[in-house]
Amino acid sequence: MGGAARLNAPRALLLWAALGAAAHIGPAPDPDDWWSYKDNLQGNFVPGPPFWGLVNAAWSLCAVGKRQSPVDVELKRVLYDPFLPPLRLSTGGEKLRGTLYNTGRHVSFLPAPRPVVNVSGGPLLYSHRLSELRLLFGARDGAGSEHQINHQGFSAEVQLIHFNQELYGNLSTASRGPNGLAILSLFVNVAGSSNPFLSRLLNRDTITRISYKNDAYFLQDLSLELLFPESFGFITYQGSLSTPPCSETVTWILIDRALNITSLQMHSLRLLSQNPPSQIFQSLSGNGRPLQPLAHRALRGNRDPRHPERRCRGPNYRLHGMIQSAPPPRLGLTRLCVSPWCLSMIQSYPPLLLCMIQPPELSLALSPFPLCVKVVQPTSRS
Repeated sequence: MGGAARLNAPRALLLWAALGAAAHIGPAPDPDDWWSYKDNLQGNFVPGPPFWGLVNAAWSLCAVGKRQSPVDVELKRVLYDPFLPPLRLSTGGEKLRGTLYNTGRHVSFLPAPRPVVNVSGGPLLYSHRLSELRLLFGARDGAGSEHQINHQGFSAEVQLIHFNQELYGNLSTASRGPNGLAILSLFVNVAGSSNPFLSRLLNRDTITRISYKNDAYFLQDLSLELLFPESFGFITYQGSLSTPPCSETVTWILIDRALNITSLQMHSLRLLSQNPPSQIFQSLSGNGRPLQPLAHRALRGNRDPRHPERRCRGPNYRLHGMIQSAPPPRLGLTRLCVSPWCLSMIQSYPPLLLCMIQPPELSLALSPFPLCVKVVQPTSRS
């Protein structure tokens, strides 16, 4: 073979970029748009996932980051944390409305500014505001979700992207700061019935309005609570955005009970184009990033593997609706007793300390593994 055949991927990319720059006529593309899930679009090379971290210095974490997403969750590695509170959803008592949008990469639902939708509880130390609902799906059933459970994929994955509204003013700023983002992920299977919330998004009258890139359609009177299973557990870990710039500021919360949509609804999704109508049809399916190494990150869950009969039973396994949108109260503590072993654990995984502090009125002493914080006396409130 010739010398060109022996070029490795980065060198080939640099050569391609140099040749493209020499032949380029017209305005340069926006760097934020210059990426894809597929390396070839309409016969032109566009950087796919292996190249994201090489074509833009601001996206370097996509190549060298150590806490990247998505991951394969092996259930045997999940640590049971009995002090993870249930998830709380606040919509202010109003129905949701917003724009369903074909971005050319995803089906996205962008909520209107009002009502504000907040999520808190679980592993979250702050209240997070919903910014986008994103739907990823595959070209065949059983493959299409970004995350996997025990090496098993799902037909689709719904991601609810939130930013920390207590520390940051918007999604862009939050994505660059610690504790900035929270993404709730729900898996989707193909079955004979359909989740009622997804049915509103995927019925024929709605989905055909966004057949091509940049198509949009306004929806209203949506009940976000209907998206969640009646009862569920969750698994959480610290990760990153699964799109450039791959910022490692995300608390992922994976719901462990899958949703359903019908085969007709899934077929309608696969008929959506990632291109405008003037270009050749290419299905929007296959819009997920490949799995990334979990390495030494902790996986925590709120379901006790020693008592499987308790799965999805009781108030800890339900979504708690809240009428008010106010953030949860901060906790005041007079003294914390931490063992040397626990201190070493906290230094290697800083969120561990705060995530295991319960509401002060419980006044708990926490001792068994992996819990190692002792709350001695809560501070009185005036």
